Amino acid sequence: MEHALSPATLAELRRPRPYPAVSVLTPTHRREPENGQDPVRLRNVLTEARKRLEADPAVTRERRNDVEAHLERALSEVDLAHAEDGLVIFAAPGEHQVWSLARTVPERVVLSDTFLTRNLVAAQAAERPFWVLSVSADRVTLWSGGEDRVVADDSGGFPLERPERNFDPERQEQIGDTPSAYRDEATRQFLRDADTAMAALLREQPRPLYVTGEQAALSLLDEAGSVAGNAVQIPHGGLAHAGPEAVWQALRPVLQAAARKDASTVVSELTSARGHRTYAAGLDELWQSAREGRVRLLAVEENFRATANDLGDHLVPAAPGDLEAREDIVDEIVEQCLETGAAVRFVPDGALGDADGIAGVLRY
Repeated sequence: MEHALSPATLAELRRPRPYPAVSVLTPTHRREPENGQDPVRLRNVLTEARKRLEADPAVTRERRNDVEAHLERALSEVDLAHAEDGLVIFAAPGEHQVWSLARTVPERVVLSDTFLTRNLVAAQAAERPFWVLSVSADRVTLWSGGEDRVVADDSGGFPLERPERNFDPERQEQIGDTPSAYRDEATRQFLRDADTAMAALLREQPRPLYVTGEQAALSLLDEAGSVAGNAVQIPHGGLAHAGPEAVWQALRPVLQAAARKDASTVVSELTSARGHRTYAAGLDELWQSAREGRVRLLAVEENFRATANDLGDHLVPAAPGDLEAREDIVDEIVEQCLETGAAVRFVPDGALGDADGIAGVLRY
């Protein structure tokens, strides 16, 4: 199952497909007893997708069989034992993808000539993805991080390894000569190569960067290039050879502090915007402003969800069970704001006070 949404991947997902491009969305659960319902819901929503394909006169028998076969293959790739909060399956003639999201999605089936990507975009924004570079004298490991995890990532050619026949970090530590590993020119060149690879990746997939390593490694990487100087440095050795849980535990307090600081900054900007009359709040006002490209900063409480009907010039709350309602209107606003260059921040529930879960700073 896919997790990381790069700009290149998003562009590929958004390109037109031969009809029908099927998007299947369903909420999932991480823990018992809620996750017991996930297999049934998944089967039901895939059954609905097959019924929609059979009932659509614009879908030829050949294409229906092709897409149904890819839906079956996608189902075989779903790992509900490691489910997050949402699942998205894309299937079109000749292809399929399965995405696991750390943000819930509405249960729905959409047939179109493009895949439905707004829930992926909103989930990516909510997860606040980041990179972690763990540095040592003989290995540099890249990790892709999200809301509650890091996973090893091979983008950019990582991990980089420097095999040396006589390189023995354990012996150096025993004789008290560990820093010597960072004095030779070969180590400097190795870390320059790591800096070059990381800088190229950041140009392709810009994210906040955290760098871990012994202080000697961090200092040498700083001298070797540019990425360490623009990153959050965490003096913690051994993580280039460690597993994801050790890396996550080293990062977690740093990330929590950064999240608190970010939320405080967002609330301060919103307070200032009230005085300058560039403040907006509530679904209807933000929906209008987002479509007009007027939003500079969008703030959304982490668990804010809403269902609304679009009457053209404004939104109104939808009644339960209304089949015409837009169940993911918050994700639509998030995606629209990102498309027009706005910054999007997710803050703790209740942080926005009387704004009803969503607020923003307008450009004008």
